[in-house]
Amino acid sequence: MKCLFVLILLVGFIITPAFAQEVKNPSLIIESIEIPAEEFNRVLRDAPITLLDGIHAVSWQVTIDNNLLYANPDGNAVFRLYDQASHDEFIEIGMGPQPDNKFWVAVQTPKEGYIVIHSSLDRGWYPDAKSILTFTERAGLTVNNGVRIVVTNVDIGPFAIDSYTVHGKDGSTDPPAVNSGSMEVEFLSGDPAKNVFAFFPFYVAAGLGIIIAVLVLTKKRS
Repeated sequence: MKCLFVLILLVGFIITPAFAQEVKNPSLIIESIEIPAEEFNRVLRDAPITLLDGIHAVSWQVTIDNNLLYANPDGNAVFRLYDQASHDEFIEIGMGPQPDNKFWVAVQTPKEGYIVIHSSLDRGWYPDAKSILTFTERAGLTVNNGVRIVVTNVDIGPFAIDSYTVHGKDGSTDPPAVNSGSMEVEFLSGDPAKNVFAFFPFYVAAGLGIIIAVLVLTKKRS
């Protein structure tokens, strides 16, 4: 009975503080943007770099909801995310028109230059699903096209998003890439280390260690 009481008491000390009140992560940033169709009817050199309201660093997720209506079979919607440290570093997502739904992911780093890390010419993205990019400094970059993971844990070094560009035409004389619609993008980021719940597994492990030690000592004395 004594051991059981100690076990309950310790578990109570471990669990109660974590759930006593709602604790928010002060580093959490949530930001949403809507990019209208006309923004994609330009070439890359004419695409302005747009700063985001916040800087998304350490650990982030970008969700892309493509609701664009394309104007021609050669049009694209290209979305680039730039690193705060240098705009020579970026992540690029390209989405082509239906019915092929071409999809590619590329990155540019100072060391490697521009590299396409995934390309699909058919059924690369899905209009009814959202494409998701996730990044952590430990795990790297992972991309889900809405149905499956197409890029897994690619090491691109530290990457803090501070801005973006969009374009859709290869040449200035090309016809419009997009007729109407919009692309909705949501950014979610934060530092897990600044969330008290991030350490909860360590608290549990420490508590279990104490419980085991108490039980061993009690058994030896008996």
